[in-house]
Amino acid sequence: MQRMAIALAILNALTFLLYGTDKAAARRGGNRIPENVLHLCALMGGWVGALLAQRLFHHKTGKRSFQSIFLITILVNGAFLFWVFRH
Repeated sequence: MQRMAIALAILNALTFLLYGTDKAAARRGGNRIPENVLHLCALMGGWVGALLAQRLFHHKTGKRSFQSIFLITILVNGAFLFWVFRH
């Protein structure tokens, strides 16, 4: 259980950094991080870091299609965690 918490903390920190990197790249016109990568990180459990980064950096908050998929990643991750801890 402790290892899982550490892994999730690292994943959330990584996801947060990916959002920050993508926002910086968007501002300067550099190479962007694919949205699929951001969604995959959220789906794997990094959605808390993603949500914090979205709010702090004001990144991807106005893009409805992205937010719709992001919400689905949160719901799927939550359902998976519910299933894991129920069994």
